Amino acid sequence: MAILKLDNICFSYGETEVLKDISFEFESGKMYCITGKSGAGKTTLLSVLSGLAKPTSGDILYDNKNIKKIDRYRFRSKYIGVIFQSYNLITKFTALENVVLSMEIAGVKGIKKKKKALELLQSVELDEKEANRRVLHLSGGQQQRVAIARALSYDPEIILADEPTGNLDGETQNEIMNIFKALAEKGKCVILVSHSPSIANCCDVNYELKKINA
Repeated sequence: MAILKLDNICFSYGETEVLKDISFEFESGKMYCITGKSGAGKTTLLSVLSGLAKPTSGDILYDNKNIKKIDRYRFRSKYIGVIFQSYNLITKFTALENVVLSMEIAGVKGIKKKKKALELLQSVELDEKEANRRVLHLSGGQQQRVAIARALSYDPEIILADEPTGNLDGETQNEIMNIFKALAEKGKCVILVSHSPSIANCCDVNYELKKINA
């Protein structure tokens, strides 16, 4: 059964229609890739999926519940983890501090946050020394790992990533994709937005967006 479902989603900026009648289903334990040419609405769809933007029409169902009936902040901070293309990390903070802050914003309780954050960073192959390094002094691949750990900090069911390997070399790209595969194998629903055929080939299901004719 789908953990996330889009039912005839449309989205417009004023009179400009970006998404039209999009109906996709996403299941736990699978990795998805949303592809499409520039201007097809990939990033807009990611914003809609994450609850950052409201569709003009249509419904989004999470665990068979319409997200219109779920507090949007709760949806974004509990059920779905987003990895932005530019990472959006606080560069003056350490990797560890970025992950801990995410837990605090999400209201995670009942655990030792620093210990859990370190475990998450280690799970994406960052050691303790790297975890305590300011983000500004980490490589692009390391920052991507921090962004993944941060997205996992409150244990969401769904992971969204916008062009997750766009700024990485081939070897680091493969390492990051292996992390996403492992997350799917552990039961997470992983949704990637990418223009890369190699990323699409790594996924279980591909959905292509078509640019709406002007």
